[in-house]
Amino acid sequence: MTLTTQPFRPPGPGPRIGLLGSYGGFNIGDEAILTCVLGCLRVHRPQARLVVFSRDAEHTRAHQPAADEVVDWEGVPQKQILDVLSDLDLLVLGGGGLLYDGEARRYLRLVGAAQARGVRTFAYAVGAGPLREAEDREAVRTVLSAMDEVVVRDEESRLVLEEAGLDRDITVTADPALLLPPEPFTEQMMRQEGIPADTRLVGMSVREPGRAAEKLDESDYHALLADVADFLVRRLEAHVVFVPMERQDVHHAHGVLSRMTAPDRGRILHSVYSPGQVLGFMNHLDLAVGMRLHFVIFAALSGLPVLPLPYSGKVFDFSRRIGAPALVGVAREQAGLLLAEVDRLWDEFPQRRDDLDARVQALRGAARQTCVRCSVVLDALEERTERSEEMPDTERPGLHLLRPGSGSVT
Repeated sequence: MTLTTQPFRPPGPGPRIGLLGSYGGFNIGDEAILTCVLGCLRVHRPQARLVVFSRDAEHTRAHQPAADEVVDWEGVPQKQILDVLSDLDLLVLGGGGLLYDGEARRYLRLVGAAQARGVRTFAYAVGAGPLREAEDREAVRTVLSAMDEVVVRDEESRLVLEEAGLDRDITVTADPALLLPPEPFTEQMMRQEGIPADTRLVGMSVREPGRAAEKLDESDYHALLADVADFLVRRLEAHVVFVPMERQDVHHAHGVLSRMTAPDRGRILHSVYSPGQVLGFMNHLDLAVGMRLHFVIFAALSGLPVLPLPYSGKVFDFSRRIGAPALVGVAREQAGLLLAEVDRLWDEFPQRRDDLDARVQALRGAARQTCVRCSVVLDALEERTERSEEMPDTERPGLHLLRPGSGSVT
């Protein structure tokens, strides 16, 4: 991956916009989201000062040249973060899956602190769930109720927030990463990864069990995916390439590869690539089978026949929206059903290609709407500021009246 440095941009007349999410190079999907949100905001507000709150500021500075300023928000003095929040005009939360047990309270604590300082706040196509813990549910009800607008990326997230007790309008659009532009994945890169030329290639994505995938049994799903990989090697005379979307995925890819009867026909991408390069790699594939949401999104963007393996509602929801087969869960006893489904997918895809393309274009249009709605919030902020500046000092309202929203989470 080519490192880049941030170009110097002197402070301009535009608004200061903060972006808060799971940024810092931990997950290719989250980095794709950040790239797209920065791109959208830069188009709508060229003069804006874009400030990214990162879990690894050094990584973000090196890989996100559209950001004007990057600050660490984990493991740093609280006053330092509060000072940065106080200087913002708008704090954007998301996108991506941030609002789930154990994590929602952490992100919303910062959003609540911004609201207490009169900063406008906007939820940018966030994902939610599971939300069972009382502290996280309370944070959702309190902080999201005070936001200027709440936009989620799928119906599953809207239902989770409503079930948690959030009583307000919630807009459903689509994942911001649907707007990611591909970057070249060259033949030289293919050779460096040891991927053979002139053969069919099947991409596969695995993930670790955890809070976002509580019901995964590691041994069962490793064996299940090994069965699928071996079937595709035989059925298509293909090689299987595992695409890690997060660092831990490499370990689980090795777990699946070790259970294959034809491990010599499997490869794991080992170098570090940008989200755009991973999307560009998908153009070398003939079929995709995967668990990670953004792997499935990248496959759909590339026009591939894709079989999602839903481990959570967000993957099931996206599968439904692109018209892909959507199995319920990832369990060993589903091997026969899964092999039949992938076989049918391969045979029927030529007739389904146009439908997939139309669905993906509709989702890309929905993803663009999130940025439009964020721009409307910025328009209202700037209009109120202009009216305030035109008033005599004796009639000018305080900043806290200009920027509604005073809820906070401590």
